[in-house]
Amino acid sequence: MTGTAVWATRETPAGPFTAVVDTDGYVLASGWTASVDELLALVHPALAPSGITGGDLGTVGDAVDRYHDGDLSVIDDVPVRQRSGPYREHAWDVLRTVPAGAPVTYTGYAEKTGRPAAVRAAAGACAHNAAALFVPCHRVLRSDGTLGGFRYGLAVKRWLLEHESADLRLT
Repeated sequence: MTGTAVWATRETPAGPFTAVVDTDGYVLASGWTASVDELLALVHPALAPSGITGGDLGTVGDAVDRYHDGDLSVIDDVPVRQRSGPYREHAWDVLRTVPAGAPVTYTGYAEKTGRPAAVRAAAGACAHNAAALFVPCHRVLRSDGTLGGFRYGLAVKRWLLEHESADLRLT
């Protein structure tokens, strides 16, 4: 267990977004839900906070607001703490390099991790990602280009992908 953490829910165009942030400013869990308990269940036991209080998310909250307002790159520098096995941790780091507006397939994602045959393992990294948005698992699609699954629902995933594709007109 780690020290205490703070959590807060912010209203966004895609629905309520909650984040749990440790005392060092690292996101432990986040997603489009109003349930902090749902998010706490996703935190690896080694990172589980010993206490949690509602409060100000600081720069993390600012990044959430700015992202939803159109500053898509603001999430790139938000620090995240997740634990798992070596492949999954590597896969989460790789996922953070997938740019907004350029989604990849699960096959392409597995290739980016350096293990092209590990498509199921890559999909598992998406499924077990506790830090949605900051580790942008919504940017991974099925090989036929359809949305596939998303913990927070396909309507949210669709909104995020459309929001990020709108940025392409600015470049």
